[in-house]
This record gives sequence, C-alpha cells and structure tokens, in this order.
Amino acid sequence: MRWKRDIRLCGLELCSLAALGLALGHVLGLGTASAEDKTFELKISHWAPPSHPLQKAMEDWGASVEQDSGGTIKYKVYPAQQLGKAFDHYDMARDGIADITYVNPGYQPGRFPIFEASNLPFMLSNGKAGSGALDDWYRKYAAAEMKDVKYCFAFAHDPGSFHSRAKKIVVPADIAGMKIRSAHATMASLVTSLGGTNVQSPAPEVHDILERGVVDAVTLPWGSIVLFGIDKVTKYDLDVPLYTTGFVWVMNKDIYAAMSPAQKKVIDNHCDREWAEKVATPWADFEHDGIAKVRAEPSHEVYSISDAQLDEWKKAAAPVVQTWSAAVKKTGADPDTVLKSLKGELAKSNSAY
Repeated sequence: MRWKRDIRLCGLELCSLAALGLALGHVLGLGTASAEDKTFELKISHWAPPSHPLQKAMEDWGASVEQDSGGTIKYKVYPAQQLGKAFDHYDMARDGIADITYVNPGYQPGRFPIFEASNLPFMLSNGKAGSGALDDWYRKYAAAEMKDVKYCFAFAHDPGSFHSRAKKIVVPADIAGMKIRSAHATMASLVTSLGGTNVQSPAPEVHDILERGVVDAVTLPWGSIVLFGIDKVTKYDLDVPLYTTGFVWVMNKDIYAAMSPAQKKVIDNHCDREWAEKVATPWADFEHDGIAKVRAEPSHEVYSISDAQLDEWKKAAAPVVQTWSAAVKKTGADPDTVLKSLKGELAKSNSAY
C-alpha cells in the first residue's frame, strides 16, 4: 500500500503518524478533495441582474466550494436568465441545463404545495434568521417534494408589499378590479380571492408590464423596486410587511452522483443552514434598506395603515391558508402538522410574524 511506502521513506515518527492518518482518511472516506479527483465546473444559474446581491452570494458560495475542494470543483455564475427563464430554473437543474439553480417554487402553482407555506401572508417577519428557520423546516420535506434534484438549502427575502401606479391600496376591498403582478402562487390566490386579476411575470420583466399598463400594481420587496427600476413607474407604496417569498438552491443529481465521496462532502458542507443564512443576510439588508430609498423619492407616497385595517388584511388572508391546506392534504401530508412545524422553527429563531 502507498501509505506503507511513505512511512518507510520518511523514517520519522511524525511522518509515519501523518501518513497513517492519511491512509485512515482514505479508508473512512474522510479525506478532502484532491488533485486525483475529476474536475467539475459548475454552471450556477439565476435570473436576477448581476447587480443583485444574489450574484455575489453565488460567487462567494462557488469560491468557497472551489477552495475546499482543492480546486477540483470550479464554477461560473450565469445571471439574468442567460441559461433559461426564471420559471424554468427547477427543471433546468433537473435536466442538467444548469448544475446549480436559484428557484422560486411559487412561480409554478400547485407543484410544491408544502414549500408554499413559506409564502403564506404574515408568516416570516424577516429574511435573516427566518431563512435559517425555513431551511431547517423544509429539510424534512425536500427529499419527497423536490425528488428530481439534490436540495441544497432554502431561504427567503425580507418582507414585501403592494406598490401601485394607479391608486393607494389601503384595505383588501381596494384590490377589486385591479390587475396585479403577484410574487408567487399564494399571493396570486389572495389577489383573485379579493376580486383582482393576477398577472404572472418574473421580477425582471415587471417594469415593462407596468409601463405598458398590463398591470396596475405589483408585489415585491423594497430594494427590488429600485433595482428593477419599478420605482420609475409606480407611485404608491403600502408600508406593511405583507408577505415573503421562499426560494431554494437545488443541484443536478447526476453531477452530484459523479463526484467523489470527498467532493460530495464539500458540496454537503455548503448545503446547510449556515449557507442559507449567509446567502439571505446581504439580500435581506438590501431589501430593508430599500424602504428608505423609496421613501426619499419625491414621486412616491409611502403610507402606513391603522391596526384595524391591518386586521382586515389578516382576515382576508384566512381563505388563502385554507386553499393551501387543501392542496397539502392532496399530497398525503397533514397541513396542520406542516404549518405548526414551520411556525415552531420561526418562533425559535425570533422570526415569526
């Protein structure tokens, strides 16, 4: 065996122990990735612009993976829908069009009903600690609900609200007759239940549909309003933390399966709660800072509502929870257990609404 030859050549007790430790590492599968491993270059895809905080987060994630793999797992980030539309990113990872993708499961209504709990109104109060809690919660369900891919982690942005070009949205009744771009399927359900018309569109295309009058209002977090230039075509902003959007990073299963045990361990070490929070934190700060930016724009009216009006919104959201519950029952899961589990994790991290 090679490690025995190394011990004879070294002749020192320290070297012998080191060689023996290396041998045991190989036997137990605990060694780090080495130059002997096959080299991979991961295609990491997202659909936000390069200026979005996700770009640097993905670069940081990739750089850490490359370092810990001894350079055997390299990466390249493809932003701005270069490899495919925002709606397609889950299937892109499944089919190998990209190796790692950033997915908004809420873009595909009915496909991921358990995960949709993260998108229920008045659920998460912040995107930092809330992301760690969301990841801990969803790991119990990911293998079954997202079985086509390797689940990496989940996270959420900071709370968003309504931003309108035509009129103030103060109470639920104001939604009736409006055309609204909803952030995900759950917000779409809320809009339609209140007499509005839902218009589906990924965030990078929202500015255009607002400018053309296809929609009257949008749901987005605050920093993104500025990032995507939506503040140039909207005027009224409801200052209520109405909802958050949950996201996942997923990986192509075939790429993961082709890696050595040491390389898989590197990936696994980067698919955990710690990295969920690392990715979420700068984005949460970015979205929260957007409130002040929008408020400072003279063309915008950022307004609050009374406690009684807030209660109206919470009551209006109740049917949406019932719709979600019915969808989860069809999967064979108990919606009460699922929701209790999520709320429990959020409470432990002081991130429940």
